Amino acid sequence: FDNFELSLEWKVPEGGNTGIFYHTKEGYKSPYEVSPEYQLLDDLKWEEINKAKLEEWQKTGADYAMYSPDVDNKIVKPAGEWNTSKIVFTPERVEHWLNGRMIVSFVPWSDDWQKRKNEGKWKDFPDYGKFKTGYIGLQDHDSPIWFKNIKIKKL
Repeated sequence: FDNFELSLEWKVPEGGNTGIFYHTKEGYKSPYEVSPEYQLLDDLKWEEINKAKLEEWQKTGADYAMYSPDVDNKIVKPAGEWNTSKIVFTPERVEHWLNGRMIVSFVPWSDDWQKRKNEGKWKDFPDYGKFKTGYIGLQDHDSPIWFKNIKIKKL
């Protein structure tokens, strides 16, 4: 897929952590080396269970390690309950939606995007985010994850 709208429902157990990758390519050690990720997490209990503090760019709906979700507009349901997510990707704008609300919006490959990539977590991953087409990846990150009603539309 290149330009697309992906919608799905998901739930995680208490302490669960996973994500949805897009523009994924084979031939790399891990999808995160090259693929943007819509983060899925038990925002309400992860820190308590794991006795660690998370940044907003690590929480549900974030474009992981790039763009934090709008916490004032974000509603995430507790572990074990179904959430809905949507990713809309075009070269002009990327949107991350959670439970009917847009919580992240950015322009891919823009000067701002490049700056975040080059100064942040991905500075040592030269192929991160460079691909304009690729697979959708549903991540298995050492905790159960449930998905249903997965729909994708080419734009």
